[in-house]
Amino acid sequence: MPRVIDLADSAATSLPEMVAGISDRGFNPDDEGSLDNAARWLRRLGNNRDFLGDLLIEELAQRHRDEAQETAYGPQVMILASPKGDFFVRAAMWPSADEHMLRASGGTSFVYGLPHDHNFTFLTLGYFGPGYWSDYYEFDYSEVAGYRGEALPSLRFVERSRLEEGKLQLYRAHLDVHAQLPADSLSVSINVMHTSPAQTWLDQYRVDLDKREIGAIVSPGPSEAFIKIAVGLGSREALDLAHRFARRHPSDRMRLACWDALAGRELNEACRDELWREAEGSGSRMVGHEARARRAVLVGV
Repeated sequence: MPRVIDLADSAATSLPEMVAGISDRGFNPDDEGSLDNAARWLRRLGNNRDFLGDLLIEELAQRHRDEAQETAYGPQVMILASPKGDFFVRAAMWPSADEHMLRASGGTSFVYGLPHDHNFTFLTLGYFGPGYWSDYYEFDYSEVAGYRGEALPSLRFVERSRLEEGKLQLYRAHLDVHAQLPADSLSVSINVMHTSPAQTWLDQYRVDLDKREIGAIVSPGPSEAFIKIAVGLGSREALDLAHRFARRHPSDRMRLACWDALAGRELNEACRDELWREAEGSGSRMVGHEARARRAVLVGV
C-alpha cells in the first residue's frame, strides 16, 4: 500500500511559497532528502485552511475573462501549479455516493471501481472531508510484459483504508495498486505529482482483481495517436516509419500501435493476418500476445 508519512509540522504556508520551497530542491521521490522536503511543504500547505477556498472563489470570479487561465479544470481535478521542473501540484475532488455529480456522471468519471496502478510517483494529502476509501494491493511490475489478460501472480491484498484529513501518503509507481471507493462525504486531496521525460513511455495498468490479471493499459501517449493518424493518411514516409517503429521501437506499446495502424489499412483479412503473424514473432512478449489475440479474432477462434 502507499507509504504513510508521519511528519508533524504545525507551520502553514501559501501555494507560491510551497512551490518555491519544492523547486529549490526539486522533487525526486527516490531521494529521501528531496522526498522529505516536498512532504514537509505539502504538510504546511495542508495546514493553510483558507488557500484552496480563496483560490476557487478567485478563479470562479475570473471565469468571464478571455485570458488563458493558469489553472485547469476537469470533472475531478484542478491544477494548482505547474512550475518548470519535475513536479506539479493539483487538487482532486472525491464525491460521496449520494452526491448528484456522482449519480449523474457515474463512478468511472471519478476513477471509482477501476483498480489501477500508476506510472508515476506522487504525494497525496487529505485536505478536506473524511477522504476516499481504497482497497490497497501490491504487485511486482518487473514480472509482467503488459498484455491484456496477463496473470499477476504476485498481486496481494494489503488493506482497506481511507485518505483521512491530514493523512500524508506516497503512492509508489509500479508497485501500489488501489481500487477506490466513494468518500463518505465530499472530500478533497492535494497532490504533488512527480514528472519525468520517460513517464510517457511507462505503462499504467487497469487491474482485473477477480481474474488477477491485467485488464488493459490505461496510459496511451500522444505519439501512438499521431502514428495512427499519419499511417491512415497514407504517405510513404509514414508507412516506412511505422514499419521501422513496429520492429525496433524501444516501447512495446508504440510497437503495438504501429502494427495496429498498419493492419487497419488492410482490407484483406489474409493480409491483416500476415501482418499480425509477423508481429507475433517480432521479439516482444507483449506484442506477441496481443498479435496472437488479434489473429484469433480474424480466424474466429
